Amino acid sequence: MSMIGEYLRVTAAELDRAVQDHDWALDFVEEVQDAEDEAEPAPAEARHFSTYKAWDLLRFLLARADFPVNVVHGEEPFAEDEDWGYGPPRYLRPERVRIAAQELRTTPYDQLISGVDSADLTRAEVYPLGWEESGVLEWGRHWYGGLTQFFEAAAAADDAMLVWLD
Repeated sequence: MSMIGEYLRVTAAELDRAVQDHDWALDFVEEVQDAEDEAEPAPAEARHFSTYKAWDLLRFLLARADFPVNVVHGEEPFAEDEDWGYGPPRYLRPERVRIAAQELRTTPYDQLISGVDSADLTRAEVYPLGWEESGVLEWGRHWYGGLTQFFEAAAAADDAMLVWLD
């Protein structure tokens, strides 16, 4: 079983409802995921986005860069007694999504990986392990680009974000 980074864009009203009604939130997540699994929208048009197994690589790289928003795990807890795969979900308010989108847009992936090698990832036990191959840092570029587009679209719509590991 894999650990997968998951995101759902939500309006302010949907965020309020999710925080108040955790069962509704999980049902809503599954409904959007099911609908988009078939349609496969581009990150800028999607309501759901996944960084798949790259979530921990992105966490490691963003932490090294002192990124101001926790885009990998979210910042504010809700449904704390529930497990959405690997722990409870968290969320980012619209103002934090806007800050994250701006920072993602102005932080190129090449800057994030500058000075990092596979040994750094292995020492830090970055999931999913197996960082010995050459060029492994390039694997995260695609996911970082998609995450950037997803956050930019969410910020433009003034959306909040649900975040969890599944």
